[in-house]
Amino acid sequence: MHYLLLALSAPAYVTLAQDDPALDQAVTGPRIDKTTFHYNMQRTGWNDQETVLTPETVAHHRFELLWESPELDRHEGREARLQASPLYLDSVTMGEGPYNGKRFSVAYLASANGFAYAVSTAPVDGVAPGTILWRAQLATNPCGIPAEMISVLSTPVIDVAQNRIYISACDTVGKWQVHALDIRTGKGIPNWPVSVDARNVNRPGIIKNGSSFPAELKHWQRGALNLSPDRSRVYLSFGKDGQSGWLVSVDTRQARVASAFSTTQVTDEMQGGMWASGGPAIDAQGRIYITTGASALVMREKGAAGVYSESPNSWGQSILQLRDDPKTGFKLIGTYTPFNYCHAVSKDIDLGSSGPIVVDLPGGASATPNLLALGGAKQGNFYLLNRDKMPGSLVKRQPCSYDSASDLSLLDPEPQPHFNKRGPINLFGAYSEDSGMLNTAKSRSTAAYFSDGEGNHYVFASGSSKKGHDLTTPTPPGLARVRLVTRPGEAAYPRIDQLEMTQTLANPGSPVVTSNRGKDAILWVMDPNAPRMALLYGSRAPRPTLYAFDAKTLRLLWKSGRDDLFTSGKYNEPAIVNGLVLVGTDRLQAFGIRPADAPTYRRSGDAGLAPVAEPPQMSPGEAIFQQRCMGCHTGGEAPSRGQLAAFPRERILTALTSGLMKPMATGMTDEQIEQVTQYIKSAP
Repeated sequence: MHYLLLALSAPAYVTLAQDDPALDQAVTGPRIDKTTFHYNMQRTGWNDQETVLTPETVAHHRFELLWESPELDRHEGREARLQASPLYLDSVTMGEGPYNGKRFSVAYLASANGFAYAVSTAPVDGVAPGTILWRAQLATNPCGIPAEMISVLSTPVIDVAQNRIYISACDTVGKWQVHALDIRTGKGIPNWPVSVDARNVNRPGIIKNGSSFPAELKHWQRGALNLSPDRSRVYLSFGKDGQSGWLVSVDTRQARVASAFSTTQVTDEMQGGMWASGGPAIDAQGRIYITTGASALVMREKGAAGVYSESPNSWGQSILQLRDDPKTGFKLIGTYTPFNYCHAVSKDIDLGSSGPIVVDLPGGASATPNLLALGGAKQGNFYLLNRDKMPGSLVKRQPCSYDSASDLSLLDPEPQPHFNKRGPINLFGAYSEDSGMLNTAKSRSTAAYFSDGEGNHYVFASGSSKKGHDLTTPTPPGLARVRLVTRPGEAAYPRIDQLEMTQTLANPGSPVVTSNRGKDAILWVMDPNAPRMALLYGSRAPRPTLYAFDAKTLRLLWKSGRDDLFTSGKYNEPAIVNGLVLVGTDRLQAFGIRPADAPTYRRSGDAGLAPVAEPPQMSPGEAIFQQRCMGCHTGGEAPSRGQLAAFPRERILTALTSGLMKPMATGMTDEQIEQVTQYIKSAP
């Protein structure tokens, strides 16, 4: 093979003088904003204007935690969690209140408890960094289940020209709504929010594929919001197991739902959820890209027939390319479906767990300069597509296949070891056609692009390789660098360039790259230190780790201390801007280079730490049910716990050990299966 396995044992700490001027330099060149997930509408995940943070300065001992905001608002004792990633504007003049007329650099946050915040990130006239400048409650009755709050799951998007931030929030009364807030005050814009519900989506002429948007609150809106190039549309993606995926366009000028596209023409087919945290990517031509997934619930109920491989306009387990015409709405213009989609769907190995990114190569570098990349997904594979010639049909997906060489993506010409012939490259093993759901999934992140200015183009992906008899134990590699091999006049193709083998990542968020143009590149990634099914509430909740790697060598430069970060949500990413690293947990936390004359930041006792509302004491069986079963068996298509309790005990045990629910019990001991069975049977 042509790639390097990097296995070193310690961070690459460098030697700089205690007061080296490189540590205290000011930001040079333009100061940047971060207005959307992964920095731009293309979702490249690359900030190429970072002049302060270099591999040398980040590896120095003065790179550390600088300050924190107060803990964010709780809901009925439930701690705040940030599934949404922080956004940032370098210069905002506040519009009212005690800070009226003052100019701040501002981070914008939105919590799963249904609150939005503007937080100062630098001292201004005696106002300390971390000060909350305004807060807005978006949901008085935030959506949630016993296992987690879900009022805001998606990263918002900012329209700087209109002084607006768009945020999607769920209220049990109003359901999903898109809010437009003034970035200077936190006040709602007139005629907003816009409800994304059956009444608005099912109006004549809105739906371009699919029969009807459900009236019940069934979907989760996790995908980051994105804006059209002219900012006249904001896009939201919806998905949940047992439901069709939906992409919705909201007219920002008329405050109304403008168009909607479902992954299934027949809504009852129920597949293709759009649930990746990255949401849709958009290229400079205005074309929209979104990944779709599988449905474990449908497969358990209908078996192979639940793939719907012969159904026209049924687009589960695919990458879709659409246009959104201001007059006529969405139109499907391109598709790609992996060769093994039928078998992957049958095992709930979602392609839709990872989002696509747009990659534009310089003119003349390749016959395919306009690319689309997807790194990871539940199977741990990497896919590269020509955006100008998407390979799939516009009518239906290709027939089911087990022949990897028949895959229609841009393939490495060399055989792949997991196939013994050509096929998609695998980043995170062990490669499996049968294991990839829940805690056995390899990746749920959106990749990042970087070009070194010397003709080399790379895509970085994060994930979690798995080992053990049930493939649930994380193991390196958790980071991969893929080189895009280019030659003039020939199609580009991907090849693994390097794997990071020293750090074990459990369920990492999306990687981001910072650099000063083509030099001083750093790869950042945050890992919650917990598997997908872990409970993220209470005093025993896991704490995440933020990592920084030299992007050139994948050598570990730095990682946060055990107690630096408070518990966060899943799938979010840091915002690295102008020498500052902003991390959303249950508050905003900032890392950077401590000035030579400043003391190290110390928390004053338990300041800012309200007593944690411990989850109620529960039996082992109840804890397992909440983590593994609650999402489907509460308010969904699956039978409720009360309905399950009516089944004979032997039927429940059989379902968990050898029947339809066996994948959900992966990694459980016989004792744990007995405990969850007892809990189900004890339902009143």
